[in-house]
Amino acid sequence: MKFRKKPVVIEAVQFVYTQESIDQLREFCGSALGKINKARSPFAKGWAEIGLRTDRENFTVNHIAHEDDWIIKTIDGEFYTCKPSIFSATYEMITNL
Repeated sequence: MKFRKKPVVIEAVQFVYTQESIDQLREFCGSALGKINKARSPFAKGWAEIGLRTDRENFTVNHIAHEDDWIIKTIDGEFYTCKPSIFSATYEMITNL
């Protein structure tokens, strides 16, 4: 059997390790965003924890986003990561809704 993915409009932000992008990611993910870091090597890529905050103190990491990954918000309000090649093959930008 074959199946086709239902058309769903999503919200997404691409993670780039710049202050502007990190601020945008914080606003987009809210409490679902955990630690963001990058090694000191000039060749290192940044990473960010994406998960769930079960209360004010406990945070459960569900995904690690690496620099250039897309963070997608589902219709249920949860977040997950997607590699750029998969994102571009699966989604297209809409300009008028």
